[in-house]
Amino acid sequence: MQKDSDFHWREPKISGNINWYGLWTLYKKEVNRFFKIFFQTVAAPIATSLLFMIIFTVALGDLRPDINGIPFIKFLAPGLIMMSVLQQAFAHTSSSLLISKIQGNIVDILMPPISANELNIALAMGGVTRGVVVAAGAIFCMNFFVNFDFLHIWAIIFFGISGSLLLALIGMITGIWSEKFDHLGTITNFIIVPLSFLSGTFYSVKRMPDAALVLIEYNPFFYVIDGFRYGFIGISDGSLLFGVIFISLLNFLLFLLSFFLFRSGWRLKN
Repeated sequence: MQKDSDFHWREPKISGNINWYGLWTLYKKEVNRFFKIFFQTVAAPIATSLLFMIIFTVALGDLRPDINGIPFIKFLAPGLIMMSVLQQAFAHTSSSLLISKIQGNIVDILMPPISANELNIALAMGGVTRGVVVAAGAIFCMNFFVNFDFLHIWAIIFFGISGSLLLALIGMITGIWSEKFDHLGTITNFIIVPLSFLSGTFYSVKRMPDAALVLIEYNPFFYVIDGFRYGFIGISDGSLLFGVIFISLLNFLLFLLSFFLFRSGWRLKN
């Protein structure tokens, strides 16, 4: 018979100043969360992208001229993929935090011995993973209709991951700020969706009037989609170097903001 002294509390696996075990556990929880409802979180956005592509192809057919010397369907496909990725990365982190707050189980991630930095990283990586999974699935499915040319793999990987991270961080900040689904819907419908559609997904921004170009130049969604498309067709409408710097800087600033929000407990510990 074992004595009480034989039982020992299992300490978190901490290496240095990072609780890797806690970080990995929370990350797995976020990934399992969207895989459990795979048809809603992954299959649905892929199907929507395919429908968009089929509708544009069937409705316009050969009537749509080439864009920058690229067949319209090959120009359109990467933009549709990236648009879905951005929206899904945002939806994952924002809904995860808001639902936890509404249901009252936000304490389950605030009470364990996980720092604000680890919490920040795990949730953000959950959103990035969902975005990458959607991108991989969409590329695989669209490859039956579009002959993709993977010309610049670095651009596909960089803008795919950094774009997912950008929207995952924005989703985390939105989830922390939101107190009800109306708040989340407001950000989605009046900011995320308009910026997605006004980012050159369906057209070349070079055809936009000068007044619109001023707004597009400061739209981070444009640089993400333009850079991601460049990886497939080898042509970009904007500066790739500026896009890399701009998106990297935005991700850094948003990461710091979400970190300080987690550390302060603003709208999380009320």
